[in-house]
This record gives sequence, structure tokens and C-alpha cells, in this order.
Amino acid sequence: METTTLLESQSTTTLPSAEDRALLCARVAGDNKAKDIVILDLRQLTPMYDFFVIATGQSRRQMHAIVDEIEAAMRGVGDKPTSMQGYQGSRWIVQDFGDIMVHVFDQESREYYSLDELWADAIKVDWK
Repeated sequence: METTTLLESQSTTTLPSAEDRALLCARVAGDNKAKDIVILDLRQLTPMYDFFVIATGQSRRQMHAIVDEIEAAMRGVGDKPTSMQGYQGSRWIVQDFGDIMVHVFDQESREYYSLDELWADAIKVDWK
């Protein structure tokens, strides 16, 4: 008689590539009317993250909708954030998906922190 452990019986889910998931995040942000959406490919610049997805929301409500919908879409492909910061303050919300970091800013915070300029050496990925 063959025995199977609980771990062996659980199916493993293979996630889409980091690039495909970053594209998904950007498209979901676009569907939720985010502005100035950028995907930065950081693979040649840092070992910490493969991609940053950066977007601007026009209001607290919109920013919450953007990050909530991104989280739902990522869960739909088998991923979930390891952490999320800034949701209550809603000036800069960060979702950490391990190899992808999603940043949703209000306009003033986006200009102040200027991640696009800080990571200017990164390749911009066309998400449309």
C-alpha cells in the first residue's frame, strides 16, 4: 500500500513570470484609472526586486481601489502580497509581492519621492 503525505498531496501552483505579473499589476492599475503608470525592470540593477510598478491615484478612494484590485488580480494568479504599507495614510501605498513592488502614490508624494528619477537607469517596460 502506497502512502502519501499531506504535503505530497497538495497541488503546487506555478506563478506566471515576474514580468507577466508586473504587467498584470500595471493593467489593473490602468483599468482603475491610475495615471502615469510605469514598470521599471530592476533585474540588472538590484538583487532585491525584479520590477517596480509605479502609479498615481487621484484620491484616497481611488488609491484604495487600485491596490485592492491589484491584490485581487494577483491572488487570482496564485500570488499574494507579503506586506502592504501606507494603506491608512493613503499618500503612498506599497505592496510587496516578493519580486515585484507596487507603489501607488498621490500626485504630491509621487513628485516628492521621484522613484522614476531615482531608478532612472532601469529599463521601462511597455505595459500597454
